[in-house]
Amino acid sequence: MHVASYQSTAYVARLDHLRFVAAMLVFCFHYYHHFYGKWQARPDLWGFGWLVEGHTGVSLFFVLSGFIFMRIAMSARGAIDYLGFLRNRLLRIFPLFLFVFFIALSVTRDAFVPQNLLYAFVTNLGLSPTSSHFITGAAWTISIEFTFYLVFPFIGRFAYEQGPAYLLRLIFLLLLFKIGAYFVVERSTHMFYSTLLGRFDQFLIGMLAGLVAPRVVDVMKNMTKGVSTAVLIAFAALILGGVELQAHYASFYKPAAKQAAWIFWPTIEATGWAALALAYLTWAGRLPAALERAFEAGGRISYSFYLWHALLIFIVSALLPSAVGDRTLALILFPLVLACVWWVASLSYRTIEAPFLALRRPYHS
Repeated sequence: MHVASYQSTAYVARLDHLRFVAAMLVFCFHYYHHFYGKWQARPDLWGFGWLVEGHTGVSLFFVLSGFIFMRIAMSARGAIDYLGFLRNRLLRIFPLFLFVFFIALSVTRDAFVPQNLLYAFVTNLGLSPTSSHFITGAAWTISIEFTFYLVFPFIGRFAYEQGPAYLLRLIFLLLLFKIGAYFVVERSTHMFYSTLLGRFDQFLIGMLAGLVAPRVVDVMKNMTKGVSTAVLIAFAALILGGVELQAHYASFYKPAAKQAAWIFWPTIEATGWAALALAYLTWAGRLPAALERAFEAGGRISYSFYLWHALLIFIVSALLPSAVGDRTLALILFPLVLACVWWVASLSYRTIEAPFLALRRPYHS
């Protein structure tokens, strides 16, 4: 490990591995639906829930955010400089996000109204210009991330001082509001999918995992050398099995606008990802060296990968329209599109992200 001062906590390569897994889930999800799935539920497609409902990668991103920031709060003993934290997060996400946001404003120029500028902070609500086209549609998650940033220094401090019970109380209070919202909102499934009410507990569950992680590591050290491969596979099967059941019985793409399962699904989903993350971080085994390097590189560019991948998918489909609906041709093109996305994401990271990342300062003294 090496210490990254702007994070005020030690770098953990396996967190980058998980970031890349999240980005790849979303990429495969969008690629499948754009070329073949047509954004429809496929309860008959057993074994491919992770693909048809690959938006689960977004949940993993949110869990990892909560986990990482809880580690920061713990290293700061709960005393995070609020303005310094927001400054660093703005430098981390807003340069590339604003780049994409103003592209969305350009694409939708004929429908522009001045108040659209306010959507820079709420791309997940209403008629956001980023949601008007597939190429910028992934930006909706950034507003949820940023809203979490606004309150995290406080929640992180209280969680550090009061322990897991504080986070569990928050999760319970959110659940009560979810139940009430289910009866109030006509399209409750979409609300749970794309708003802070539906997603905030995923950050909290990530924080809970980060809070208990040192204890889990200590237990593993005392009992064994770490989690066995069999246990890791069992946790992976647990979350993938959950996604499979969700894809079959409570798909986001079902025609029904209200699904009671979605009151609880984001919480269950996040718990599964948090458990898998803890298992992977304490896994006694290792990936092959070449694969580890690839996953670390993929995790490093995962933010650019996430915001650029839809554009590349769309360009390829526009240039080769015969591939849309042709499963064989779409499969042949898959590695080529992936390579293009990787290259563009690497370029974007070096050009847009890295210069601003160098301007960050420690979150605490």
